[in-house]
Amino acid sequence: MAEEKKIIVDIGNDRQIEISTGKMANLANGACIVRQGETSVLVAACSGPAKPDADFLPLQVDYREKYSAAGKFPGGYIKREGRPSEKEILTCRMTDRPVRPLFPDGFYDEVQIQALTLSVDGVNDPDVLCMLGASVALTLSDLPFQGPIGSVRVGYVDGQFIANPTIEEMKKSSLELIYSGRADQVIMIEGEADILPEQVITDAMYFANEVIKKQIAGQLGLQSLGGRPKKTPTLHLVPANVEAAIYDFCKDKIEEVCLIPGKENRCVALDEMLKGATEHAKAVVTDLEESQIKLEVKKGFDILVQKTIRKAILEKGYRPDGRGVEDIRPLSAEVGVLPVVHGSGLFARGETQALVVTVLGGDKDCQINDEVSGHETEKRFYLHYNFPNYSVGEVGRISGPGRREIGHGNLAERSVKKVIPADFPYTVRCVSEIMSSNGSTSMASVCGATLSLMDAGVPITAPVAGISCGLITGDNGERLLLSDIIGAEDHYGDMDFKVCGTSAGVTGFQLDLKLPGIPIELLTQAMERNKTARLKILDVLTGCISAPREDIHPNAPRMEIIRINPEKIGALIGPGGKNIKAITEETGSEIDINDDGTVKILAANRAILDEVKYRVEACTSEAEVGKVYRGVVKATRDFGAFVEFLPGQEGLLHISEMANYRVKLVTDICNVGDKVTVKVIDIDQSGRVRLSRKAALEEMEA
Repeated sequence: MAEEKKIIVDIGNDRQIEISTGKMANLANGACIVRQGETSVLVAACSGPAKPDADFLPLQVDYREKYSAAGKFPGGYIKREGRPSEKEILTCRMTDRPVRPLFPDGFYDEVQIQALTLSVDGVNDPDVLCMLGASVALTLSDLPFQGPIGSVRVGYVDGQFIANPTIEEMKKSSLELIYSGRADQVIMIEGEADILPEQVITDAMYFANEVIKKQIAGQLGLQSLGGRPKKTPTLHLVPANVEAAIYDFCKDKIEEVCLIPGKENRCVALDEMLKGATEHAKAVVTDLEESQIKLEVKKGFDILVQKTIRKAILEKGYRPDGRGVEDIRPLSAEVGVLPVVHGSGLFARGETQALVVTVLGGDKDCQINDEVSGHETEKRFYLHYNFPNYSVGEVGRISGPGRREIGHGNLAERSVKKVIPADFPYTVRCVSEIMSSNGSTSMASVCGATLSLMDAGVPITAPVAGISCGLITGDNGERLLLSDIIGAEDHYGDMDFKVCGTSAGVTGFQLDLKLPGIPIELLTQAMERNKTARLKILDVLTGCISAPREDIHPNAPRMEIIRINPEKIGALIGPGGKNIKAITEETGSEIDINDDGTVKILAANRAILDEVKYRVEACTSEAEVGKVYRGVVKATRDFGAFVEFLPGQEGLLHISEMANYRVKLVTDICNVGDKVTVKVIDIDQSGRVRLSRKAALEEMEA
């Protein structure tokens, strides 16, 4: 059995991370266990040979949180973990993005990183340990990983930054920054903020950078103790004669085609040029089979297009759609575009267009997540993002939401939820349907959600907008930031940095990078560039609808919260739930009762809401002398009738109080089941109630 090697990383605030290798999963290319507190995660990395037709790095990350790690059983009928949860998928994405740029160009071997929780203490979140563990496993392996990198979560509590805060500390934090990078080089960030200024985000990144340096030093130390020697990789680069054939065919016209403004026209022209370059290569390249020539030409042509677009932007200031480097594409905003729904917003930025629908519901519509950590979370606002094939003018497999859709929806959701008032009683769902895509559809979803929420009458505290900033770097160290990147600039550029916020500060952010790191200072400049663009977009949004509508949409269900005496809860529920069941079934409403006497009513419209309120109040009210009620005769006697004037409360209507004349028989006035109007004229010390029909009639006639 291999000897276990360990290192300890001090991350401040009396917190340590233990990283070990050699005890488990020793047949993997690289494996480690990362532990903080009593939470530990196993991460293993394996590789396999590249497929013959591979033209990209097939890196796959899989992270699973096991209920057994927390000493729990999975919920539901099947007592086994099933498909990955949303949190597991998001962790996979955050683990993938910072390690992917650190493999050499042309390395197409299959690489899998698998992580699972071994123990979860309910105090320390395992997700960021998985991210760190991925770097450790790759660093220990024989794979050509150009790391290591560090990963840390940063919280901001009472003006102080905290590295890897506990779950309880995060509840108090006004910032969540997930940071991955090398020493003084950021590779990936993601997170949310409570409308904080950009400077706080910058300071948090510098704080994270110091923790990262310690993590990297620890990994290098562990590598020297138990790492494998790195193997020389096989790189699948485009042969020189194929490169020459492509350039010979395209050199005089490639720039003109790359800079055609419209996405559709540009793609058509590039496809035609690719076909021509392929035929030309077939004629001049004699040492490769036809299928191999097609594959290599495709790879080489993509590289040529990338170089051409980057060179045109850097040297001439050209962009594929003709804009300047700080220009935003034409913007449009519209609300109320759909009937029936509770709110709708249509936002477009150039060829990118998002239709966002808002639906309002009650407590039963909130999303409940039973987490492995033992913390049950309740989401009262959520945003779902859909990216259909027609949005890019293509055909393809039609299925449920994939990792991309979940990731984009989560970013938009986190960015918008900051402006939903905590005391807003409705559950809110936004659905973003991407109508067309040419870059930054998640940011269009944020803008569309703002429009849709205001159209629905949700009293958001401020409008939120989002925009993306790109980056082009040159061979000699040139760097050029691009505002509002389109799809081609995202594909061929080096960065996609999305920032969302209000006019007062940041609410959400996400960085994707193709480079093995950039200085924090450069990312700070990009944040300021995004802020300038964000303010322009906010002007367009508020120009369309300046504030949330004064009342919720007429089609939305009506909700009201009333308070009753807690001692009357039993009267409202009734024996065996009789009263509450009758009200909800007969009106189609939802009623939620809290122990403190708070009653939340959700009804289809105002008329039904008023009826439910009346019936709830009738069940919980106490008899008042001098008040008139509408009651039902429950029993008759020679001397009078017993009338139920409030649910569960009866009083005696004496024969002498039935009319302003002498009544001979009770049944001349009322029978069992009749509805009668009565007035309470007395309540004795024993609680017995005397009623008068005569007095009620006199009051009504007065």
